[in-house]
This record gives sequence, C-alpha cells and structure tokens, in this order.
Amino acid sequence: MCLAIPGQVVTLVDEQRGLATVEVAGVRRTVNVGLLDGIGPGDWVLIHVGFALSKVDEEEARATLELLEAMGAEYDQELEELKASAIE
Repeated sequence: MCLAIPGQVVTLVDEQRGLATVEVAGVRRTVNVGLLDGIGPGDWVLIHVGFALSKVDEEEARATLELLEAMGAEYDQELEELKASAIE
C-alpha cells in the first residue's frame, strides 16, 4: 500500500536540489520538497514516495497520523518502507 504520510520538516538539507530532512513518527528521512514553495523547518507536509506533495497545517497532520495509526499493519508497513528508503 502506498500512503501519503504527514511529516514535519526538521531542516533544509540542500535548497538547490529541494531536499529536506523530514520526521515521521520518529523516523527521519531526506525527502524532496522541491514541488512546494516556501517550505522550512517546522512545516508539515504530506510525503509520498520520497516527495512532499503538499503543505498541511499541524492540526490536519496530527489528525491524519491518528487515522493512519489506527490502520495498524498497513501503517506499520509504510513506516518500515520509509525507514528503508533513501534519497541521495
């Protein structure tokens, strides 16, 4: 299953390439935020296959995370796939 998961931007890694470190449920990964303008530390984004697709507010992000956590195994699988992913 491929979900769009909310994550919080921790830091911009490479602004020219549009890369940022994003944290999802304690997992930190570099993702591409180049599709979005004005993204910075503290912002919440929806992540899918290594790309931030849209900016969301914190309330929406937390509500979505709660719903995803309730999915159980599918959410756990998505987190495992996130842990295994890497953008160089």
